[in-house]
Parts: sequence; C-alpha cells; structure tokens
Amino acid sequence: MGRYDRYILSQLLVLFGFFSLVLISVYWINRAVDLFDSLIADGQNVAVFLEFTALSLPQIMLTVLPVSAFVATLYIFNRMISESELVVLQTAGMGGIRLLRPVIVFGLVLAILVSILAHILAPAARSQFNDRSVEVTQDMTGRLLREGQFIHPTRGVTVYIRDITELGEFRDVFLQDRSSRSSETTYVAQRALLVRSEAGPRLVMFDGLAQTLTLEDQRLSVVEFDDFTYDIAGLIEAPDSRRYDLGELSTPVLLTADPDFAAEQGFQRKQMQFEGHSRIARAIFVLMVPAIAAATLMLGSFSRFGVWPQIFLAVTLIIPLQITWNAAEALALQDGGHILVVYAQPALATLIVAGLILWGMRVRRLRPEVAA
Repeated sequence: MGRYDRYILSQLLVLFGFFSLVLISVYWINRAVDLFDSLIADGQNVAVFLEFTALSLPQIMLTVLPVSAFVATLYIFNRMISESELVVLQTAGMGGIRLLRPVIVFGLVLAILVSILAHILAPAARSQFNDRSVEVTQDMTGRLLREGQFIHPTRGVTVYIRDITELGEFRDVFLQDRSSRSSETTYVAQRALLVRSEAGPRLVMFDGLAQTLTLEDQRLSVVEFDDFTYDIAGLIEAPDSRRYDLGELSTPVLLTADPDFAAEQGFQRKQMQFEGHSRIARAIFVLMVPAIAAATLMLGSFSRFGVWPQIFLAVTLIIPLQITWNAAEALALQDGGHILVVYAQPALATLIVAGLILWGMRVRRLRPEVAA
C-alpha cells in the first residue's frame, strides 16, 4: 500500500470513527430515554438499565455505520477538492480506479465490521436482550414490591411496603386480598421476606395480623401470627415458552429455514430466508457506500462554489438504492421463490460505482479538449 493509500485510509478511518461516535451517541441516547422510562417505572435499578442499553448498541451500530462511512468519505474528498489535492493527483497521472483504491480498502474494512455485527454480535445481543426481558418481567421485587407505594399486581390484590432494607427485608407490610368473591383478607406484618421455592415465590410475613371479612354475613375474624406464608406465585402470569424472533437467530439457521422450526415459532420460511440473505447483502452493500460518495465527488473539479452539486448527486443516488431495497423486500416476502432479489441493492450499487468511474474518466478526457 502506497503513501497515498495510507494517507487517505487513515483520514477515512479517523473521521469514520468520529462520525460514528457522534451518531451512535445520538441514537443511543434516544434509545436510552425509552428504556429508562420503561425500566425505571417498573422498579428496576440503574444496573439493569445500563445492561439493556448496552445490549442495544450492536443494532444501533448496524444502522449508523454505513451513514458514518458515507459522510466521512464525502468530507475527505470534498476537502481534497477544495485544497486542490485531487487535481494534483489526477495531473500526476492517477486514474479513477487508482484514486478509489484506499476507498475500496476502507469499504472492505467496513464490510468486515458490519458482517461481524450482523452475523455474530447483533443476534447474540438480541438473544440476551430477550432473555433478560423475560427475567425482568418475572422479577417480583422489581415489578410488584416497591417501597412507599401502593401496588396492584393483579385484580383484587393491593400491596404496600414502607421500607425495603439493603438485605432485602421488608418492613411494615400491608397486603389486601379481595380476589375471592366470598371474603376479603387483609394482612399486616412488621417484617417480611420474599422466598423463592420450586413452586414459585412466597411472601413470608412475621409478627402480624390477618383480618378476614366474610362478605355473606359481614363477620370479621382476626388472627395473630408469628409467621405466615402467602403464595404470590399467582400474581405472576405463567409465561409461555419463549418464542424467538428473527433478529436473534443465527444466519445458518435462517438460511436453512427448517420447516418444523419455522412452524413451531410461527415464522414463514421466506421470512427466515430473507433475514439471513439480508445480512449478507448488507455487508456487500456497505462495501460500495464509500465508493459511491468518492466516485461522485471525483466527477467535479476545483471551484470557488464548491462541489455541492456532486454532494447533492451522491445523496440523491442513495434514494433509488433504498427504493430498490424496499421493493426487493416486498417481492421476496410475497414470493419466497424470488428470495435472491435481496441482492438487487448491492448489485445496483456496484453498477452505480462502475458508471460513475466511467463517467469520471470520460469527463477528464474531455477537459483537455475543451481547454485546447
């Protein structure tokens, strides 16, 4: 790799890292706000919140990295044109393909990074996110038992806990059970513990009273107890076996699309195959993204008015690529026999890059003739 290649590649990587950091931070903060509202409202601690936001990063990076690479390439080549560096290089005899070589290398680095994210990190993070979501949903301490608040975990049941110590002991517990049509029972206790057992969680109360009101004859009975166990397993909806979503399945599983597994999970085979092929197509497409930006700007030359027409053209070229992706997705999901149409977007991107290079070579040949 020559000095020019190392220079351009280093500049691209530095700016790519900067723009990625900025955009990921914006997306991450937006995601974190939504998670904060839902998790903290459910009584979860900050550690759970940070874990969930960290697990969302791979998917955010998949969205952001192509944009960062595109913007970084536009910025570098715009600066090279404004400072006449590109003109000097072209005058020295460097053709379009030679000038694009470090950009292609940068695209390869980006494609490898996106492949690692799409095939390994994002599915693993999605799976861990879903597993932890199920655990948090079944976390009685977080969902139902919050100090200083009246909680209604299910219809007819009210729980109040004045204080929860660092050791997990509950102080001054109030529990009212009106789920029965024949009676209402109110429990008050000085202390209580949440105990897990094979049959489900139990609330063990100490030093309290149980007041039962029989609704038919309005008879009230009071029982004092040293310890009393209340079954709170019924307050949690028994979870069904967790179903997978497409985002957490490995690429080989998606590509093979076993019919029995698809039917068990409620997927269509064409959905699974599309998800698997789209991960591969995504990596191929991002290889071309920096090349589109660079090849478009190379169509221009130094001008006091800048290269805004070329920048506008580069951004405009992304629109048909996105339209192609949307159309390919609709066709692939409508007819599983056309699943390979998912590669139409990277194929079109490759044709655009080739067309821009040929156009640029023609423009550079015409300029000397015009000057003469």
